Amino acid sequence: MLFNSYQFLIFLPIVLLIYYFFPRKIKYIWLLITSYYFYMCWNPEYSLLLLASTVVTYLGGLSIEKEISIKWKKIILAIVLIANFGILFVFKYGNFAIHIVERLIHALGFTIKPVTLDILLPVGISFYIFQAIGYLIDVYRGKIKAEHNLAKYALFVSFFPQLVAGPIERSGHLLSQIEELGEKRLWSYEKILKGFVLATWGFFLKVVIADRISPLVDAVFETYTEHKLVVLCIGAVAFSIQIYCDFIGYSAIAIGVSKMMGIELMENFDAPYFSMSIKEFWNRWHISLSSWFRDYLYIPLGGNRCSKWKNYRNLLITFLLSGLWHGAAFHYVAWGMIHGIYLVLEKMFAGIGEKCVKLFNVNTKCASWRLFRYSTTFGLVTVAWIFFRAESIHDAIAYIWQMHYVAGAYSDLQSFLNEFFVIAKDKLIIVISLQLLLIVDILRKITKLTVDEFWYEQNYVFKMLSLILLLFLIILWGAYGGGYDAAQFIYFQF
Repeated sequence: MLFNSYQFLIFLPIVLLIYYFFPRKIKYIWLLITSYYFYMCWNPEYSLLLLASTVVTYLGGLSIEKEISIKWKKIILAIVLIANFGILFVFKYGNFAIHIVERLIHALGFTIKPVTLDILLPVGISFYIFQAIGYLIDVYRGKIKAEHNLAKYALFVSFFPQLVAGPIERSGHLLSQIEELGEKRLWSYEKILKGFVLATWGFFLKVVIADRISPLVDAVFETYTEHKLVVLCIGAVAFSIQIYCDFIGYSAIAIGVSKMMGIELMENFDAPYFSMSIKEFWNRWHISLSSWFRDYLYIPLGGNRCSKWKNYRNLLITFLLSGLWHGAAFHYVAWGMIHGIYLVLEKMFAGIGEKCVKLFNVNTKCASWRLFRYSTTFGLVTVAWIFFRAESIHDAIAYIWQMHYVAGAYSDLQSFLNEFFVIAKDKLIIVISLQLLLIVDILRKITKLTVDEFWYEQNYVFKMLSLILLLFLIILWGAYGGGYDAAQFIYFQF
């Protein structure tokens, strides 16, 4: 079931109405039932994988907490990690691994019959397995106590707003709120209103911006060999906007829906394209995943509390695996490695950069300097996104190489725009929508407030008019109806 589907617009009000009137002590039971129903709408059989991961980590957590011996705690942790990563490997990376082995065998001069596992990639499997593993490691480290109520723990793993595309919640944050569902008053006019506004903003980002830009991105990337510099740059920038609006749209809906239930999810994005460095970008982009890799991989590897060369190694390993987490293909690995290299180079040349700033007496607080840094970071991120969006590393490199064709770029741009934007209104919708997105992100950057917090602080007239306008734009400009399907969120495939 997609958030931007008619089924979800029917499902959510029913869930909320029953939830508000359900007995306080067992509200978590209702949420657990609806969460499994939500997941089973995609594929009922694969809910067994979700259940298996839940039960294994639940029993693992109880066993680790009960066991006194450090040795046995490590053994239990290893067994449960292997079981969960085994599920993830088979269903997400099985065919990828087989393909690599086949290529190695062919390289040695042998011929074998191609083998393919006939399995689907379960929606959100990387998200819920990482969330369950994070819980288990926290129990092992003694940061939290093991959850003894299986239903409450199952809800923590399967909570439907963030089940299939995050945020990847920490047990100390989400599980503690599930524990308190029977003790606190959940009906809050402020939370319901803030949650509704945030979810509405998420729908706007998804159906008005991401889904309207998607055909343009597809058109450029599918025919990149026919285009020149300007159109290719537009395609790359458009994908940067598409994936941002698509993913932040999902996160906003997830956080907003949860807020309406009295449950606070962690922020997943913080105006990431207004970052002055790649390091800052990763502190603002997909925060739940980047912090997960930091806490459960980068720091255990040694983090930056080691020699600089080992620190560089740790960064490259972390981002290589981050790329692999996103997909079982070499172009995702390349995307991760590019960001790892970016960060290594940032660290290596940080001192030289500071010396140059002092030498040329650069005012680092002025708007022009900040704009330069924002633009540079956005440009580097956009180049990396080409590897993420392309079908292969070869296509990504060929796409970038094609950019050296400058002659005829203007006529290429004119013909592309005339062919793609048959209706002038489509261009106007995208331009106005992007301006609105830019204003909101600038306000968020300046005020340090989330969208719903900023909105709630305004006067009543502004709040009502802005909400009505947003709903009107979604209905009028949303990419659905004839000629459109409810487009799947990009991160559902991860």
